[in-house]
Amino acid sequence: MDFMGFFWLLVWAFFFVAYLMVLFQILIDVFRDSTMSGWAKAIWVIALIAIPLLTALVYLIARGGSMNNRRQAEQERARQVAEDYIASVSAAVPPSQQIANAKELLDTGAISQAEYDALKAKVFAS
Repeated sequence: MDFMGFFWLLVWAFFFVAYLMVLFQILIDVFRDSTMSGWAKAIWVIALIAIPLLTALVYLIARGGSMNNRRQAEQERARQVAEDYIASVSAAVPPSQQIANAKELLDTGAISQAEYDALKAKVFAS
C-alpha cells in the first residue's frame, strides 16, 4: 500500500467514524424524546437500519434543532441532581447537635460510655 492509499484509508475511516457518531446521537435523541410515541420511535429505528444515510439526513433536517434542546435539558437535569446530592451530603451537622445525638444514643443504651467519649472527642477534634 502506497502513501496515497493509506491517506485515503484514513480519510474514509474518519468519515465512517463521524457517520457512526451521528447515527448514535440520533438513536440517543430518539429514545430521549419523551414527546415521541413508541411507534414513532420504532419507525425511526427501523428506518435507520434499513436506509441509514437518508434517514439520518431527514432526521437531522426535521428534528435537528430540537436535538440540542433535549440534550441541554438532560444536562441541566443531571447537573441539578448532582448539586442536590452534593448539598444533601455536605449538609454539616453542628457539633452541638452531634454531641446531643451521641448523648441520646448513650441514654438509650445503644452505645457505651467509652464510645460516647470517643465520639465527643472526635467532634471536638474537628
